Amino acid sequence: MLTKKQHELLHFINQRLQATGISPSFDEMKEALGLKSKSGIHRLITALEERGFIHRLPHRARALEVLKLPDSAIAGNRREFRPSVVRGGLSGSTVARAVDQDSGDVVSLPLYGRIAAGAPIEALSDPSNATDVPASMLGNGEHFALEVDGDSMVDAGILHGDVAVIERTESAENGTIVVALVDAQEATLKRLRRRGNSVALEPANKRYETRIFPPDRVKIQGRLVGLMRKYS
Repeated sequence: MLTKKQHELLHFINQRLQATGISPSFDEMKEALGLKSKSGIHRLITALEERGFIHRLPHRARALEVLKLPDSAIAGNRREFRPSVVRGGLSGSTVARAVDQDSGDVVSLPLYGRIAAGAPIEALSDPSNATDVPASMLGNGEHFALEVDGDSMVDAGILHGDVAVIERTESAENGTIVVALVDAQEATLKRLRRRGNSVALEPANKRYETRIFPPDRVKIQGRLVGLMRKYS
């Protein structure tokens, strides 16, 4: 039986994986549970791992896989990651988990070159390449892929060289990681925050500042639903 804090942390991690496909940071976990230090989060994660509820993915910083929830069965056997693929865009109480790129059908998505996860870059142009993505990562709607350039989203688990899988949309909930087009010419990958009559594009790296714009200067082009990463 889980303690109250273990239960809260497990569901917080699972909900974040469902929404973004990315594990929350230790600071985000600490804030969500109202704890004063990250050492308490370390203890909770260790306890959840020992009881078989979560698994720390090897060779990946701050990457967690939820194996089961208290009222659910284990979501399947652990897989070997060739490149690693993190699944997002889940719904309901389904367990958010990582999937193997070689485990099923793949879909070819247009790859729009690099998008800045630092300072914004020029607006997206027509794709010159394509990349194969596991079909299991994709939901309904149109999707495309972008190569991440920069380090401003590292605390959200998004690293330079990752391939971001994006669901095309012109709207997104507050707190979602989105592809935003600024002034019809600069595209960037940031967390969306609406503040009154303003739109904030928030990095996940303390070295970078949040940029705030009037809403007519920012157009949402899509939301992040998954990441792919290769290891040499």
